[in-house]
Amino acid sequence: MNAPSAVRLDRLIGRQVLTANNQPVGRLEEFRAEVRGGSCLITDYVIGASGLFERLHIGIKLLIGRRSGGYLAHWDQLDVSDPDHPRLTCRIDELRQL
Repeated sequence: MNAPSAVRLDRLIGRQVLTANNQPVGRLEEFRAEVRGGSCLITDYVIGASGLFERLHIGIKLLIGRRSGGYLAHWDQLDVSDPDHPRLTCRIDELRQL
């Protein structure tokens, strides 16, 4: 699998992320990126409610006093070659829980 060189993020946001065996993980809600050499590179994907709250800049712990759930996938742990159907390239237990 080759990582695409360019992806329209608006096509990915809100898409359900699936495991290799088609089990839902959560919706892709946020991206983390760095600027390197004049290009913006995705470093992480935030999957689940934590990502939604992060995107909306809401401190969930301040609002409800607990974790909101979700996962952090590094750029190489998510296959976005088909933006309508993003899929994990690893097991769920390899993701960082938020």
